[in-house]
Amino acid sequence: MADNPRSGKHEAREPESNGFLADLFAPVAGFGVTFATMFRKVQTEEYPEQKRPTQLRFHGRHQLNRHPDGLEKCVGCELCAWACPADAILVEGAGNDDATGQRFSPGERYGRVYQINYLRCIFCGLCIEACPTRALTMTNEYELADDNRADLIFTKDQLLAPLQSGMLPAPHPMVAGMEERDYYQGKVTGATDAQREWVDEHRGDDADAADPSGASDASDNAARAGAAEGRTA
Repeated sequence: MADNPRSGKHEAREPESNGFLADLFAPVAGFGVTFATMFRKVQTEEYPEQKRPTQLRFHGRHQLNRHPDGLEKCVGCELCAWACPADAILVEGAGNDDATGQRFSPGERYGRVYQINYLRCIFCGLCIEACPTRALTMTNEYELADDNRADLIFTKDQLLAPLQSGMLPAPHPMVAGMEERDYYQGKVTGATDAQREWVDEHRGDDADAADPSGASDASDNAARAGAAEGRTA
């Protein structure tokens, strides 16, 4: 009966030797990399004391933008919510009413309720592409960690861009003689004296209170403004 080469035990092979000196210094060669690294500059980033700047088109926390006079760009169309693959956005629109002084956007409607659940958001940017008015963009802010899940559901007050110079907190009338399309064509460059008089007459000291992200918080939130309005996904 012929011997089966696959049967029986395999004999262990002794490791080949490269010579006495080579075997002697082999462990030392491995430590050479360690010793060389000890004299190099440390590459560790001391976060959060030192933060690496993000790229210009970084996908960070969302921002609801305003027109130059302070009216909101969001028209409550809910297209961003429909485009979100993670079902992280909740929008409830409402109608603007000039008769009662409740105008928040130049359009027929505005976003009365706006929430983004950052426990679900995957920062894909599809909501930015779906927005027809450039109301929603993404900033460079990425520090969203929290120890409370409820605090990671951002509301409209938290997402609205801070008021800049020349803006008035909504609600207030549109610029006289301007239509909705004029706002998106860049013809409105800031709040007018007539708008300021209307705010002083109808709201007075409550002007800032009407918008929690109003002028009183503009300086504190300036760093959170992040990306410019023209940033795309």
